[in-house]
Amino acid sequence: MLTEKLMQMLEARKDEIIQIRRHLHENPEVSFQEVETAKYIADFYAGKDVKIDKEIAGKHGLVVTIKGGKPGKTIGLRADFDALPLQEETGLPFASKNPGVMHACGHDGHTAYLMVLADCLIQLKDELPGTVKIIHQNAEEMAPGGAKDIVASGVLDDMDYVFGIHFLPNGPAGVVGWHKGYTFTGRSYMKLKITGAGGHGSSPHLANDAIVAGAYFVTQAQTVISRRLRPFDIGVITIGSFDGKGQFNIIKESVELEGDIRCMSDGAQEIVQRELTNLVKGLEAGFGVTCEFTYNNDYPPLYNDPELTDRVVKILEAAQEHDADIKEVKEFPPQAPSEDFSYYNTICPGCYFFIASTPKGQDKPVYNHNPKFDIDEDALLVAAKAVGYVLTGIAAQE
Repeated sequence: MLTEKLMQMLEARKDEIIQIRRHLHENPEVSFQEVETAKYIADFYAGKDVKIDKEIAGKHGLVVTIKGGKPGKTIGLRADFDALPLQEETGLPFASKNPGVMHACGHDGHTAYLMVLADCLIQLKDELPGTVKIIHQNAEEMAPGGAKDIVASGVLDDMDYVFGIHFLPNGPAGVVGWHKGYTFTGRSYMKLKITGAGGHGSSPHLANDAIVAGAYFVTQAQTVISRRLRPFDIGVITIGSFDGKGQFNIIKESVELEGDIRCMSDGAQEIVQRELTNLVKGLEAGFGVTCEFTYNNDYPPLYNDPELTDRVVKILEAAQEHDADIKEVKEFPPQAPSEDFSYYNTICPGCYFFIASTPKGQDKPVYNHNPKFDIDEDALLVAAKAVGYVLTGIAAQE
């Protein structure tokens, strides 16, 4: 049986998955600069009987197409491979060799498990129903992200379903988490430059204070969340930068603000953009200032198709009954960060689920994007198996 053969192959190659992960961890590259990482991945597939689309998404994304020997659906499996601009503080023997760059979000593990899983599928492709598209995506961490360009390239237009995972320190290795519906927030970016008229601090009537207008915007922006979104909608507006530095007795002529917006639905994302735009127009009318307003919806909210997620959960629960590596399948809460996997869900139904990965002996979890972040490497095989079960299970149902 295909699934049994696949699991045996993955178990036999656990050490290889770990070694690939450690190589990637030692050699991280930040978003849109993953030259050597992309080459390492492409070299892994060189000479194999697959179609490889390279140089997508800033010339670093890859899509590997495995054509199965039996009829069936086209299913995508995605892993991201960029790192973060952080100085690593884990003390691991395979810590980053690149100063100020670190795999602090688990993308090294995502890529390692998927490379070996894909190679096993290539060897079993005569028994594989349908087609599998292995999506090695760069630049998840930096807008506009790699997913958007890969989708725009058209290489995934025939995809029927798409799946992916993320390592989270929400439990020990062996726990697989899921969530239906909106699962990750959408992310937007805003920048506002307010220009008034500078002057002497003793004579505000002869000037037009941009800081006062900016301060008004900061406080009023929060009312968009409390008074414009439904009580059941989720949204956060963070003004993370207010550049108003100047002389204490000089009225500032201009200030610049930057903000981060997260929303848990497409509708909420649209409302926040509209209301902040209106607020900027009100600043110009009410304070007599001029405004330059930039607003980008970087990533949509990530929506896990409910019916497809139910199927995934049933497959994983059935696997749990006989596979000792999958110890528990449970619902996880929605996540406040954002994830550009959401772009794949704009072209087909998808399910993005979680692999618990808290290192053994770590009493207090160290979360993603922390310079001390690490994963339990036993979770690598759990990820490969979980995605393998889902792929073969969904393929067999179609």
